[in-house]
Amino acid sequence: MRRAQLSFGDGLIAGEVSDLREGWMTHADRVLADEQIVGAVYEALARRHPKSRGRGRLGAPAEMVLRLWILKHVRNWSYHVLEREVRANLVYRDFTRVGGGKTPDAKTMGRWGLAVDPETIRQIHDRIVQIAQQRGGRRDAECAWIRRWWRPTSITRPTARCWATG
Repeated sequence: MRRAQLSFGDGLIAGEVSDLREGWMTHADRVLADEQIVGAVYEALARRHPKSRGRGRLGAPAEMVLRLWILKHVRNWSYHVLEREVRANLVYRDFTRVGGGKTPDAKTMGRWGLAVDPETIRQIHDRIVQIAQQRGGRRDAECAWIRRWWRPTSITRPTARCWATG
């Protein structure tokens, strides 16, 4: 679900960009630390190729896939733009947990996006709402995207401002 060991480059990147991160990224880190959210993405990715568990090359960590997906939607980017921006920006590499590793290509990220079905999206949404309620999250119109964004037919995307406000 998560990368077991960080590389040397990951520590260097994190140290250099920690003060450059945007406010919404800090809030997102707290929410995305939840094991149920990452576990739901892990299970969705595992359903793509059910016979491949324990054999061959390891797949991408579910946490990285989720964070790439969040960044794509927060910025309203295509997968091609996401690939280019994450490859070039150390802050995005740190947030998405790509670190010093190779950035996944757009085609691969598109496949991951298709693997996360509406039921998984609903599980993630429900868990985020639970976390927000436990922490006394805001209920104003500014953060109403949480109810709209996770629906597959929605064209509304969350804003960095909403992540920053919690």
